[in-house]
Amino acid sequence: MIKIERASVMNFENAIRGARNPMNSWDRMDSHTEADGTFVMGENDLSLAKRLCMAGSDHRKFVRQIFVSVDLTAPLYWWKEYDTYKVSTTANSTSTMHKIHAKPFDASDFSCERMLPAARESLDQTIETLEKLRLNYVETKDKDAWYSIIQLLPTSYNQMRTCTVTYENLVNMYFARRHHKLDEWHVFCDWVETLPYFKTLFIDREN
Repeated sequence: MIKIERASVMNFENAIRGARNPMNSWDRMDSHTEADGTFVMGENDLSLAKRLCMAGSDHRKFVRQIFVSVDLTAPLYWWKEYDTYKVSTTANSTSTMHKIHAKPFDASDFSCERMLPAARESLDQTIETLEKLRLNYVETKDKDAWYSIIQLLPTSYNQMRTCTVTYENLVNMYFARRHHKLDEWHVFCDWVETLPYFKTLFIDREN
């Protein structure tokens, strides 16, 4: 399971203007931002952006200046793979260290939609044990009970992070993970395709 919320794309106009710096061609810039904040790329700018993207990562530096902020809720096993792409990314996560005991454990806290019945039964038993440990810790503040929660916690536990990435990060993630066996990556890549001009710059040209 992965949940994608509150996405915001920023700095498109500045990035495109910067892409024109090497040739001093600012007078050809024909993009604009609508009253509602939507960035509309003009024909000249779109042509330049496509050429730079086709030329490779050394030439498409402007996409490193297009930022995306998004709230992602996903299981720990997915976050371990996402963290491979930590270069030039930032994330603030909900804390398992400080707040793991703050609410009762429930099946909805875990990604378990693809589990076989026997595995789901085992998870339910683990959740029951985690809740007993949580209540123990809340009552006694026994650090061993807290440690037991942290060390027993399955990688199917869902964590929410507010992430800031660039289009360059997203390009790398998309082409590395779009055929991955994890469903979460397919949902993530489908979302990336919906971002402004992403398909135009990176996917349509591939086809």
